[in-house]
Amino acid sequence: MIEYRSLRVALLGAGSVGSQVARLLLEQGDELASRVGAGLELVGIAVRDVDAQRDVDLPRELFTTDASSLILGADIVIELMGGIEPARGYVLQALNSGADVITGNKALLATHGPELFEAAEQVGAQLYYEAAVGGAIPIIRPLRDSLAGDRVNRILAIVNGTTNFVLDRMDVHGETLADALAIATERGYAEADPTADIGGYDAAQKAAILASLAFHTTVPLESVYREGITGVSKVQVDAARENGSVIKLLAICERLTDPETGEEGVSARVYPALISREHPLAAVHGAHNAVFVQAAAAGDLMFYGAGAGGVETASAVLGDVVSAARRHVVGGPGVAESTHAKLPVLDIGRVVTRYQITLEVADQPGVLATVARILSDGDVSVETVQQSIPTTTGVLTVPSAAVISGNAPVHGHAAPTATLVIGTHEAEEAALAATVEALAASDVVTAISSVLRVEGS
Repeated sequence: MIEYRSLRVALLGAGSVGSQVARLLLEQGDELASRVGAGLELVGIAVRDVDAQRDVDLPRELFTTDASSLILGADIVIELMGGIEPARGYVLQALNSGADVITGNKALLATHGPELFEAAEQVGAQLYYEAAVGGAIPIIRPLRDSLAGDRVNRILAIVNGTTNFVLDRMDVHGETLADALAIATERGYAEADPTADIGGYDAAQKAAILASLAFHTTVPLESVYREGITGVSKVQVDAARENGSVIKLLAICERLTDPETGEEGVSARVYPALISREHPLAAVHGAHNAVFVQAAAAGDLMFYGAGAGGVETASAVLGDVVSAARRHVVGGPGVAESTHAKLPVLDIGRVVTRYQITLEVADQPGVLATVARILSDGDVSVETVQQSIPTTTGVLTVPSAAVISGNAPVHGHAAPTATLVIGTHEAEEAALAATVEALAASDVVTAISSVLRVEGS
C-alpha cells in the first residue's frame, strides 16, 4: 500500500516526445506508482498553443501557456521544449524551487550544463538527462553510475539517426547524398532544414555531453571539433565498400596522453570516418544509434538501439521520472555531476589518427618519388598505396616500400592522370593535415579527391 503523498509532475512541451510522455504517465500511472512507492500526478502541460494539433489525444484541461505558474509547487519538472530559451529559464526556476528536473535538451546541456548542474547542487536537487543522448539507449546512467569506478579511455558513437540513415542508404542502395537525404525527409527522419544533422551540430552537442561524463571534465561545446557529411560523395562510399569499409559520422571522445610529458588531456570530435565492416559500429543500419565504449577494466561495451522517435525517447524520460520519484520517497540530496578531473581539452591537431588520401596525379615519371618525399618530409608513414588507372589497367596495388623508395612506376600512359589511394599509419592530426596541404600545393598533384580519417582499429 502506498503511503507517501502523490508527487506532482509538470510537463513543459508536448511535441512528439512530450505527448508520448504525457500519455504514458496517464495510462500507466498505477503501475509506475507501484514501482515508485508514491502516486505520480500529471498536474499540467505547458505549451505555446493549447489548440495545436498533436499526435496524442490528451485532456484539454491539462494544457496551459503559463509555464512559470505550473512549475510552482511541482515536485518533478519534465522539460521537453528544446532550444535554449525559454527552456533554460524554466529549468533554473524549477531547480531553484527544489524540484528535480528531467530534460532531453541536448543543446541546453551542451551550452549551459555547468550552470544548471551547479544550480541543482546548490539546493540539493537532481538534473536527469538520459533522453539527451541516444534516444532510448541507456548510456547516461551507465557512464555516470555504472562506470564511475572505471577508467573510460575512448568512446566511438553514432548518435545522429538522420546522418546514419543517409550514409546507410548511400552504402546499401548506392544512392547519392541528395537522394538519400530526400528519402530521409520524406520518412520523417530529417527536418525541412537538415543543417543541424548533416552539419554535425547535433552530434557535436551529444559528444560534449558524453565526453564530460566519461572523463569527469567539463567539455564545452565550442571545444568539440566538428565536420558534417555534406562533403561525403557517392564515389567515396562506393570506394569504401569495395575496400571492406563503411563511412559513418562518428562522435569520438578520447583520453590522450602526451608521449613526452605524460600529461593527460581529452578530445571530443565529430567527423565522417572510415571503419572496417568487421567493427560492431559498421552493422548499425538505418536511423539507429550506437555507443561503443572502451574502458580499462570493463573492456569493450556496446550500447545499441533507437536513437529517436517519440515513444522510444519517452521510455528514457520515464526511466528518469521513476528515478526522481524514488529519490523523493527515499529522501537524500541529489548526486552532483563529477567534473573534478579538470583535464585540458586538446585541439584537434593533437589527436592521433590515420588518413586515407585519394589523389589525382600527373601520369609522368617521378610522380611517386615526389609524393613519397612529401609524405616523408611530413613525418607521415605510408601503410598502403593503391593505384587506379580506369582507362587502361584497372587497379594495381603497389607495395608501400616501393612508393617510399620511388621505384614504383605510374602505369597507364594512355591516361593523362592516375589515381593514388594512400593509407597512412597513425600520426598526429596536425602532421597529417599539413602533409595534405603540401600534397595539394605540389605540381604533380592535380587534385585531392578525398581525405577521410580511419577509425575503429
